[in-house]
Amino acid sequence: MCGIAGFWKNKYLNDDEGVVLSNMTEKLHHRGPDGYGYYFVKEKGIAMGHARLSIIDLETGSQPLFSEDKTLILTVNGEFYDYKKIRTKLRLEGHKFFCKSDSEIAIALYQKHGLDFVQHLRGEFAVALYDEKEQRMIFVRDRFGIKPLFYHIGDEGVYWGSEIKALFEHPNVPKEFSSEALVHQLMQTMVPGTSAYKGINALQPGHMLIVDLKDGKFDVREKKYWDMDFPLDKDREDKGEQYYIDLVEQKLLEAVAHRLEADVPVGCYLSGGIDSCSMLGLASSMQQSPVKAFTISFDHKDYDESAIAKEMADLTNADQEQIKLAADDLYGENYIKTLWHAERTFYNTLGVAKYCMSKRVNECGYRVVVTGEGSDELFGGYPQFKREMFLHGDMGDTGAEYFSKMDKSNKLFKGAILSENLVKHPAFESLIGFTPSWIQPWMHTLDIAKPLLNDGLQEELKDYDPIQAIVDTFDSDQLKGRHFLDQAQYTWIKTMLECQILNWGGDRVDMANSMESRPAFLDHHVAEAAREIPPHVRIKGDIEKWVLREAMKEILPETLYKREKFAFMAPPSHTKSNKKSALQKLLDNYMNEDKIKEVGIFDVKRLTKFFDDYNQDKDSVSLVRKDALINHILGLHILHDHFLTDEEIEIPVIKQS
Repeated sequence: MCGIAGFWKNKYLNDDEGVVLSNMTEKLHHRGPDGYGYYFVKEKGIAMGHARLSIIDLETGSQPLFSEDKTLILTVNGEFYDYKKIRTKLRLEGHKFFCKSDSEIAIALYQKHGLDFVQHLRGEFAVALYDEKEQRMIFVRDRFGIKPLFYHIGDEGVYWGSEIKALFEHPNVPKEFSSEALVHQLMQTMVPGTSAYKGINALQPGHMLIVDLKDGKFDVREKKYWDMDFPLDKDREDKGEQYYIDLVEQKLLEAVAHRLEADVPVGCYLSGGIDSCSMLGLASSMQQSPVKAFTISFDHKDYDESAIAKEMADLTNADQEQIKLAADDLYGENYIKTLWHAERTFYNTLGVAKYCMSKRVNECGYRVVVTGEGSDELFGGYPQFKREMFLHGDMGDTGAEYFSKMDKSNKLFKGAILSENLVKHPAFESLIGFTPSWIQPWMHTLDIAKPLLNDGLQEELKDYDPIQAIVDTFDSDQLKGRHFLDQAQYTWIKTMLECQILNWGGDRVDMANSMESRPAFLDHHVAEAAREIPPHVRIKGDIEKWVLREAMKEILPETLYKREKFAFMAPPSHTKSNKKSALQKLLDNYMNEDKIKEVGIFDVKRLTKFFDDYNQDKDSVSLVRKDALINHILGLHILHDHFLTDEEIEIPVIKQS
């Protein structure tokens, strides 16, 4: 729920900065349409804003929240689970509470535990806590980065917001692309802790940012409080398959039960995968009335899973809502709006599809849904992870057979999710001994993308290695001595989960329509159970997510229980002429020669040739890759118009070809 924003400066604030705080907070209206709250004290240089989406404690939970002596000031975006139990225990210890909001427990936990208070928080959250006595600001982001939090450190202070657009409302925050980040936008994979914009950082998942004001100067440090921490391979125990099946079932039941806690109705997202179907199955068993389920249906049979989703909805007697999406829904105005909310580019219009779905959720009167994100990351679901097992595992001829079988069943996604051939990078080879399959398709994309940049950018970036930059952020102590499947999952979790799955596939497109998604698989107690599962049981033979399948076997249709993981993607533009035509309308508006020169990222001639080659291309793998790259190229131009021009840009009417 909600959006937070603010700034803390080492000097007195003026009245105009009160207006700035208001503008920053109101920029997050979509995250919190139910009211704004402010803490603005000029002589202390502190300005904190909160845009509220009411889900828990609808009557008295307005923020900022305060300690009894008013020296601790708190704003929160997100949810803390099991808060009633925690609040009761703290109350018995003498702590006072002034509302029934789940957020308020953070103040009492901080009073009791100091900076270790984060260890006692469970859920998805971003926190800004001001300690007046200590002259300290504490920012916290949840363990997987489900909720966003960005910041800028300037000469006069620190500026923060749930979304970058809020920071851009402050005149001290630069509005400029980062040259290095342009490369990462084009190749899909961002450096952890960065954004697309110069001087604006993302607080990393599982981290705190602690800002102390000492002698008029700010001291800033980052502290990690949680990590996946897979067991060392040599220390792994195997407690037997049934132990892990029972453990996963127990932890998921608990996680889903917590995420059904709300003072408003809770629905479920439902695709044709075992992840969302498991969520619906568990939620349906816990609720008396039928669960409202929301399903995306695409107009291309190869990508559409709605028939399997309906089977699950019928099995659970769910009230299913199908959102049918075609070319006009995935491109045009929805495409442009999705980029405004995501603030980064995307390789596939899946994010647009989810934006359309959250809009429908809101129209149906729902503000909360339980989702299946995170399951593939924890239980080894992606084909890229299976590929590691077949390549590096001790399977002999069986591994080669499985590899060939999987490549055929995933041929639709080659060029984006899977690479057509194996490539290596010395940074990964040096760190873990292999180059993960998940990054290889984006290395191919990088080879095409970088030459499209203008000569000036190419010269500026000639010594910059984006893969090395990504690898340099990994904690080597979390990778050394681990199984290769753990290493592949860990590096994906630190990059693609946070910057893709949970961004334009999660929070940003859900909160765009004032709708909170709750990914129960990313409960850290579930994650800590999943990391204990031996790799050969996580992926058993050629069956991905084997333990999860067995744990959920009794609530899944047999068709789904036996079905291989199918990537959830929207049909790329090359798959149908109407989609290609709809994309072309956007290109005509945003990628014409005058616009290319104005934005100044790409070389006109080289980019024109790239588009010409794309229109002549007949190779399916090449088209999938180029489709992804075109989305990134187009996305950068639209983001430029959204955020980096002098005036607020209205959503344009797309010209007809």
